[in-house]
Amino acid sequence: MKRFRAALAGERGDDGIVGVEGVRLVEAALGSGLTVEAVLLSDSGTRHLPRVAHVLSQEVAVLRTSDRLFAAIADTLTPQGMAALVQPRRATIESLLTGTPLVVALVGVQDPGNVGTIVRAAEAFGASGVASCPTESIGTADPFGPKALRASAGSALRLPIVHGISPTILLAQLRMSRVSVYAAVADAEGSDSRASKAQSTVLSPWVINWNGPSALLIGNEGAGLPTDLVRAADARVYIPQATAIAPVGIESLNAAMAASVLLYEAMRQRNASRATHS
Repeated sequence: MKRFRAALAGERGDDGIVGVEGVRLVEAALGSGLTVEAVLLSDSGTRHLPRVAHVLSQEVAVLRTSDRLFAAIADTLTPQGMAALVQPRRATIESLLTGTPLVVALVGVQDPGNVGTIVRAAEAFGASGVASCPTESIGTADPFGPKALRASAGSALRLPIVHGISPTILLAQLRMSRVSVYAAVADAEGSDSRASKAQSTVLSPWVINWNGPSALLIGNEGAGLPTDLVRAADARVYIPQATAIAPVGIESLNAAMAASVLLYEAMRQRNASRATHS
């Protein structure tokens, strides 16, 4: 129970075990091929057992507790009475660069909901993996933390994720693998000071050729990407928006929404290319 309490609160020990809570996430964990150390059921949570029976191996320990004790260790306000201890996959930079890579790098994205949503979009739109990077004393929320895991709807358990890598090291690895790097910026004009002369033009998503090895940099919700990373990118990309209909309009898209739009365009181009050559 102590291990479940710590894991469901987002604490990760030396073994890297994470806690997942809720029927959907436990089902995703059991079906992901990852090592599941144990499943915990409350008295009322037992009714969900048939939902996961098709992916529940006999080797997985099933523990039971009362509804009161489960509620005391749960991270959610209305727990479903099912949780699991899971060993996430140990991803490397190389594992993000399989096939024709499409890597999403989160740089100082602090909101766990944004991190989880971006991971979910990355899987949905065919990204090869995600890297999370700290920058300028701003860390990126742990993709395996409770809120991020719930927002990812299980995608964090399936997609290769490298957490806590230095952006400098990541960029060097991407360069060595000849991956084109695109820095997402808020608008076409306000970020010109961050770019080199060779990058004086900011590109819209459909102008970029996403069919080759690509990496997309997504920055902090308020500050955006650090200047040095914007300058180091091969190009900047922004999402054109409709003209505001009121004096005070939307300044820019939410980080998760922007990443989803850009990843969708990358998938659209890649699917169109495959259809053309098939």
